[in-house]
Amino acid sequence: MKKVRIGIAGYGNLGRGVELAIRQNDDMELAGIFTRRNPETVKTVTENAPVYRIEDAKNMQDKIDVMIICGGSATDLPQQTPELAGYFNVIDSFDTHARIPEHFSNVDKAAKESGHLAFISLGWDPGLFSLNRLYAESILPNGKSYTFWGKGVSQGHSDAIRRVKGVKKGIQYTVPVESAMDAVRSGSQPELSTREKHTRECFVVPEDGADLAAIENEIKTMKNYFDQYDTTVNFITEEEFDSIHNKMPHGGFVMRSGLTGDGEKTHQMIEYAIKLESNPEFTASVLICYARALARLKSEGKTGCMTAFDIAPAYLSRLSGEELRAQML
Repeated sequence: MKKVRIGIAGYGNLGRGVELAIRQNDDMELAGIFTRRNPETVKTVTENAPVYRIEDAKNMQDKIDVMIICGGSATDLPQQTPELAGYFNVIDSFDTHARIPEHFSNVDKAAKESGHLAFISLGWDPGLFSLNRLYAESILPNGKSYTFWGKGVSQGHSDAIRRVKGVKKGIQYTVPVESAMDAVRSGSQPELSTREKHTRECFVVPEDGADLAAIENEIKTMKNYFDQYDTTVNFITEEEFDSIHNKMPHGGFVMRSGLTGDGEKTHQMIEYAIKLESNPEFTASVLICYARALARLKSEGKTGCMTAFDIAPAYLSRLSGEELRAQML
């Protein structure tokens, strides 16, 4: 069996997650890790894993089947994915929902011009949650959809906390409101505001002598981050922070409350949930199974850009069509 040769562009939490996921899939192999850092300073999970400068990637086109791009959505992926699609088949986890159409267009153009295939915006949201929203709304057209996130760490909001004067360490958890989810499950199809759907819990290690009241006020009133939510700020010791808040959990729910039938309507409820101890490791596992799908679709001659909506589930599995029909259908 020919293995899919994977390149990893970017070696942060997600890149390390991809490296670990490759080791769990015997039809994959790590071809190389590409970084903006000095390769000699990068300590990999896999002993003797090859590490290269990112600018050297274009010289290794014949050694990589799929390049998984593990940069950030704010500034890295809008530039890196179209650029690398000029040299490789690529996958990314671009998650700025409002900019996905623009990103798709840019990557599609680059991939078609170079004859490559690109998958974008894969992970759990966008990605798996997107598929579940599509399935649910197609099945129950007379209904209302809801997405809840958490309980989990928001990296962007945590970074915003750490920028507040007097904060030494900080982390923020997005928490779904149980009463709001119960209202959805009841079939009442409530109209829920931003504040009614989620709360935000912050854990802060203050600098010595910091003004705690000022820190709390700045966090709670921060525009576009906390001002629209009920926010709790907890001040804790550095020891407590390091022992308890040292992971990156996340998760969420996609719900569709709908009606079927004629006359007296029948309530139907679709609910999909995930609970993750490690957001980056789970996202990496999603990217790896889609790398398998990409390699298969590329062998069929596909080029351009695709999203989770365009990729049949059978392409994700190591099982053959015959095995899938016998074991899972």
